Amino acid sequence: MVFTFKNQYLQGVYDKTAKCYANEPEFLQAVGEVLQSLEPVVAKDPSYETNGVIDRIVEPERMISFRVSWVDDNGKVQVNHGYRCQFNSAIGPYKGGLRLHPSVCPSVIKFLGFEQTFKNSLTTLPMGGGKGGSDFDPKGKSDGEVMRFCQSFMTELCKHIGADTDVPAGDIGTGAREIGYMFGQYKRLRNEFTGVLTGKALSYGGSLARTEATGYGLLYFTEEMMNVMKNDTVKGKTIVVSGSGNVAIYATEKATQLGGKVVALSDSNGYIYDPNGINLDVVKDIKEVKRGRIKEYAERVPGSVYTEGQRPWGVKCDIALPCATQNEIDEESAKILVANGTKVVAEGANMPSTPEAIAVFQKNGLLFGPAKAANAGGVATSGLEMSQNSERLSWTFEEVDAKLKGIMINIFHNAYDRSKEYGVEGDLVVGANIAGFLKVADAMKWQGVAY
Repeated sequence: MVFTFKNQYLQGVYDKTAKCYANEPEFLQAVGEVLQSLEPVVAKDPSYETNGVIDRIVEPERMISFRVSWVDDNGKVQVNHGYRCQFNSAIGPYKGGLRLHPSVCPSVIKFLGFEQTFKNSLTTLPMGGGKGGSDFDPKGKSDGEVMRFCQSFMTELCKHIGADTDVPAGDIGTGAREIGYMFGQYKRLRNEFTGVLTGKALSYGGSLARTEATGYGLLYFTEEMMNVMKNDTVKGKTIVVSGSGNVAIYATEKATQLGGKVVALSDSNGYIYDPNGINLDVVKDIKEVKRGRIKEYAERVPGSVYTEGQRPWGVKCDIALPCATQNEIDEESAKILVANGTKVVAEGANMPSTPEAIAVFQKNGLLFGPAKAANAGGVATSGLEMSQNSERLSWTFEEVDAKLKGIMINIFHNAYDRSKEYGVEGDLVVGANIAGFLKVADAMKWQGVAY
């Protein structure tokens, strides 16, 4: 997609970025979407141009790439690519997950790091933006193979991270197992026990409610958005969720607790539909215990149906929660959702809706919660884990969950208030981008042009 701007400064920044990174479509999409939201901000305050803030904010402070060599169970040497994008540290140490998936490449890592910068700003916690990972695929690998990969990956990554420098976390393909192997290698190499990674197991510094945080936070945001903007709630609504990983599972759990009925989940092969409501115990057994595929659900639950090779957006619902991966809802899928009477879309994944899909939602008056606001619960709770590690304390589940809920409600109101302030009331895409940008940009101006 080609972005055009009324503001010549923003057009120049985007054109320069597009020329420099012509082969990085995900990154350019993320940059274009944010810059479009910032047109009224730049018009109101020319200091962002005179200080070159936006020229700097679209360029990562540091992009690290490295080779990851490891030995598989057959004794054969395997080689993967490793990355860490330390995008912006204006308001705190770099913070963002490590994604292990074949789709990982510089464009994906940079778009995620760019988005993370504003998402972390929205939480109000002192965290900068970063992201990392590898094109290694943990699916189908033995525990030994995953361990050897993680140890090799961390052998290089440990040179660039630290509790006050850069604190990675989990992401797609990186769960408690992978974080544990990475933390063990970091501790071995650096001879220190610090909160350098989040998403750790409870026995060595992890936080209660971290596993549930992104999914729970998505529903706290959605419930507040519906309450304020439509005087409505999740209760009694039919809900479709894409994905069946950590975010999707706990979004389903919280939606059910709030009185909604989730009828569909998916993975990369297809989706399941259960008109009686998803049996989450079965899903957890398949995905968390056995690491299986979602199609097994239809084999175990009478009345449910599995559809191969499709996403679940054709299933009729009141609320759609994309929780799988980027650009999973395109314009055609968005039109299908609208035609089926969907009233709310809130993003649990990172940038799961294309710009064309978002335009369809907004044109038809759907409530739309953009990812950098709606799915910030995971990194917010990672920030709370960092606080607990620094204090050498462990908070109860209830304490962490209450703080998470407060943060997500505050994120909604920050985005909503900025949308009103800049004359686009209810446009949470613009509101969230502006709210996240302002804090980072102000810090950058204070720290000087050399920063």
